[in-house]
Amino acid sequence: MGTAIASGLVADGWTRVRVVEPSADRRAELASVAGLQVVASATEITGTPEVIAVVVKPKIAAAACQQIAPLIGEQTLVMSMCAGVPLGLLAEHLPGGTPVVRVMPNTPAQVGAGMSALSPNETVSPQQLDLATSLMQAVGETMIVPESLQDAVTAVSGSGPAYVFYLAEALTEAGVQVGLTRQQADKLARQMIIGSARLLAAGEHPTVLRERVTSPGGTTAAGIRALDAHATRAAVSDAVWAAYRRSRGE
Repeated sequence: MGTAIASGLVADGWTRVRVVEPSADRRAELASVAGLQVVASATEITGTPEVIAVVVKPKIAAAACQQIAPLIGEQTLVMSMCAGVPLGLLAEHLPGGTPVVRVMPNTPAQVGAGMSALSPNETVSPQQLDLATSLMQAVGETMIVPESLQDAVTAVSGSGPAYVFYLAEALTEAGVQVGLTRQQADKLARQMIIGSARLLAAGEHPTVLRERVTSPGGTTAAGIRALDAHATRAAVSDAVWAAYRRSRGE
């Protein structure tokens, strides 16, 4: 995710993008991205950054905050992309009064089509929130939500790409079962999802789009009836609730 966002910023025209990466192998990979400055430790960064993005596994978020604390100036904005880590916990390991925006991005950011939900703490100024928003818009769309909704965002948008990929897998396997080659089934499933996503992006309600495909008594109606028989809607709801509870640490 960090690589996707850093690369997206460079592609969007942002300059002086510096990445801290302790792994030598990953540093070598990142060094190949034109426009990125890659260092092994936060101690190698000089000056006071305008924005610091913390993009690490949740279990090391506190340690990462402690490492960047010496770099934070009066106007420095911290953006955390650590799933499930609340603003309050981050504040415990940062200088008092540090402006922090909690962000939940998702993996389509890798192709500039991400969705990011942002939640600022009380010390973030309107200008800083605008800055955080513009940074995330370099890799997709954005939404401002209260922090209380971040776990719900994680369950729908953060985990959601995996649900779509799961569907693509299932469609491909089913296509093979009804006689297609794996290559044919894979291409059909991929392009169907891409095209359907573009229709959704045009703005019409999913129900309207579904009804247009579903002729009375037709093949699609038979397929929908089978999905309903297997309580697919309930299964999707259960998946979202399971992800939501895990994000809350339950």
